[in-house]
Amino acid sequence: MIDGFTPFPADLAQRYRDSGYWLDQPLGDYFRDCCARYRDRTAIIADEEHVSYGELNDRVERLARHFIRIGFKPLDRVILQLPNTPEFLYVYLGFQRIGVITLLALPPHRRHEIGHYVDFVGAVGYAAGDRAGDFSFVDMARDIQTDSPGLRHLLILGDEVHDGCISIGGLLATEPEPPKEVLDVLEIDPDEPAVFQLSGGTTGVPKIIPRTHNDYVLNSIGCSGSNHMNADTRLLVCLPIAHNFPLASPGIQGVFVHGGAGVITRTARPEDILPVIERERITHLELVPAALIRLLHDDDFDRYDLSSVRIVNTGGQRLQPETAALAEQKFPNGKVQEVFGMAEGLVMLNDINDPPATRFEVAGPVWCRDDEIRLVDDEGRDVMPGEVGEMICRGPYTLRGYLNLPDHNARSFTADGFFMTGDLMRQHSPGRYVVEGRKKDLINRGGEKISAEEVENLMLAHESVRNVACVPMPDPILGERTCAYVIPAPGASPTLENLCKFLLDQGIAKFKLPERLELVDVFPLSPFGKVSKKDLTELIAAKLKQGE
Repeated sequence: MIDGFTPFPADLAQRYRDSGYWLDQPLGDYFRDCCARYRDRTAIIADEEHVSYGELNDRVERLARHFIRIGFKPLDRVILQLPNTPEFLYVYLGFQRIGVITLLALPPHRRHEIGHYVDFVGAVGYAAGDRAGDFSFVDMARDIQTDSPGLRHLLILGDEVHDGCISIGGLLATEPEPPKEVLDVLEIDPDEPAVFQLSGGTTGVPKIIPRTHNDYVLNSIGCSGSNHMNADTRLLVCLPIAHNFPLASPGIQGVFVHGGAGVITRTARPEDILPVIERERITHLELVPAALIRLLHDDDFDRYDLSSVRIVNTGGQRLQPETAALAEQKFPNGKVQEVFGMAEGLVMLNDINDPPATRFEVAGPVWCRDDEIRLVDDEGRDVMPGEVGEMICRGPYTLRGYLNLPDHNARSFTADGFFMTGDLMRQHSPGRYVVEGRKKDLINRGGEKISAEEVENLMLAHESVRNVACVPMPDPILGERTCAYVIPAPGASPTLENLCKFLLDQGIAKFKLPERLELVDVFPLSPFGKVSKKDLTELIAAKLKQGE
């Protein structure tokens, strides 16, 4: 086992094998077999390019053999920071084919994050595009390489040839020396990590989440079943593929399980995806709530034929019922299926056969009978049904520890291996839960704890509010007060007085009322596509400091 990795206990690992969850097949081998099974079907569509499963496999195997020639070997670590292109998948699966662990960085990450990842995991390789606007990933990689000489290989996507770098396009265009048979003799332990995902925390550098071959294959098989994917599925992949949601929950890996097609776009902007939905007859959408809201309110939305869409998945943040109802109104044949999950493991998808009143309210049910979920109080005691508690969980695809963080793991996992998610929930019905917020998404007003999500949910029902985020602002007496950042509905001019009156009419306690209103056009987003409350909190603190 690699240093700092917490494996599954032997007794649970055996149980997961006996139950058929773990296939004991490396991730790269599993998807090689999918490519063989669906060889003549279309796997990837990007702009005008259509890639069959057979072509996908040929390109993956070609890169895998090149990677062996270059000197990569099983359990090496490589940072992937590639844009949404077919090459992302060729490189990712090529490394999986030879057992290299890929840390999936996101497009906005820069030297601070990438340099940290390189040193923390001991990366020997880095794969990226050459530029993003005026920013040069090549220059950044060279700077990091100077400080971290163990980073030996720089693989760059783009037309330009860069000194000291390996062209990904060049590898794809040439036949490697090692024969195909070299791939069949590699020893890859499916209990070892295949992927390093990143935590979605909003403070500090994200923690590293090891996902094993066994658990990550299961993740996509199970999620894609709950997502009603099949051979006719066409999934729009417009969020950064490196994120767990569009990659594996169920993501494009889930599409490959069933022989469907993943349709890739560079962005989730309405002008970029609406024509693609119509042209490619997209059946499945995966969006964060902020992107869905922008899409639904785009001026050109009604110009397009969106009748092919059957399922609209959202993840990353709770989707408000009003937005879900609007989506089902505007997608004539679509149903909203919220995905509650985490890169650490547990993923629950709504049952699309539940009535809207239930689907728009709950998370769940779980799709794996060995997902163990408890709701506990601050002392770790199970709460009564209907009471709010922190969700803790363990199961055959939930991590047992962050990489090389023993002190943090001691605080984040119970003695018997349950992951403490930080999500506050109450049970709605067997297997279904109502999300009440995050333990850390609380505003402490003089000792009174205010759930930001509770206030936001009520404010969203006001006709003048399109979207809202409540954050703490510093106060010399009470410690914190509530500031509400609001994106107004078109033509509306909400005031703090009117919104507070509306909240009081809903029966909310006075101490929960927002005490400042900031009107904005957009919210800052984290690299994971979530509203960055950290940035909003810093912004209001700076304004108060300047006397604004």
